[in-house]
Amino acid sequence: MSWSVEYQDDQQNVHLDPIVKSVSWSGDIKQAARKLVVELSNTGDQREIYMTYKKGGELRLIWDEKLELFRGVLFADQLNSKGQMTLTAYDENIYLTKSKDTKIFRNMTASSVIKKLCGEFSISTGEIQDTGYVIPKLVFRDKTLFEMMVMSLTESQKQNGEWYHLTSREGKLQLLARKEQSVKWVLENGVNVLDASYSQSIEDTKTQIKVAGGDAAKKEISAAAKDGELIRRFGVMQHLEKPEQSMTKSQMEQRAKQLLADLGTIEDQARIDCLGIPEVISGSCVYVKESVTGILGGYYVSADDHRFERGNHTMSLTLSATDDIPRMEYKEAKGG
Repeated sequence: MSWSVEYQDDQQNVHLDPIVKSVSWSGDIKQAARKLVVELSNTGDQREIYMTYKKGGELRLIWDEKLELFRGVLFADQLNSKGQMTLTAYDENIYLTKSKDTKIFRNMTASSVIKKLCGEFSISTGEIQDTGYVIPKLVFRDKTLFEMMVMSLTESQKQNGEWYHLTSREGKLQLLARKEQSVKWVLENGVNVLDASYSQSIEDTKTQIKVAGGDAAKKEISAAAKDGELIRRFGVMQHLEKPEQSMTKSQMEQRAKQLLADLGTIEDQARIDCLGIPEVISGSCVYVKESVTGILGGYYVSADDHRFERGNHTMSLTLSATDDIPRMEYKEAKGG
């Protein structure tokens, strides 16, 4: 298997492989865009450079001559006096973080909010799956497009428990449902694992939930959910939520139940350095067998960094026992 890097602007389309020294291709499930960093030698005699690269040009990373791993926009470059150069590109979802606005949305699904924002800000879209739940009202003040989208998805998930994630494919934003994944890749010491570390924490664990609502003119209504086993083991650690939206008792009970499922977990994180697998990126699921640290079982990849250098492909993965879809809590902006 081989990899190659292509650069394209309005005047040229060039394979950079002969001058590329190394490539880093990375992502994090909580970040809007994936990143590509290409290190290359842009001179043969240290007097003149081979070519110039335009900000806004396009970089692609191709695997085995047919699989496009990355397509993105050149945002930065750096060149020293010896002709050694670094190009930094992000996929098209980077534009979600580059614009802020103030918006009000009424009676719309999160997927409809995303479609509307993409249309207004000229962001190309691919598949946008329907998130289902109609959110009564969302008021955003001075938020990035990414913040608005993730807050909308978080509000939707609280009601129906369905996870969706934003990604970019072939230069187009995609909104896809997070489905139960079957493990396709096994990482094992003595086979493909180069190094590993492991940690657990209950610092952010919640063992019971209270959702409270109402206003001065109405009697407060509330709903609660608790995990008796977690309380026995770790004590009472309560999360309190006061929804901005008016909610019925049954809606509060559903939200409390969903919040307990989300927050009543032990943070379980592992880091693995191993031989590279191009399909394993943030959001993937892998099975790990590492005898020294005791890492055993299925894990989600929450962050990844693939490195291509001298014909070798390695990757560093941050793994989590829970599917760390980005969450941003919504609070209605004043004046909405």
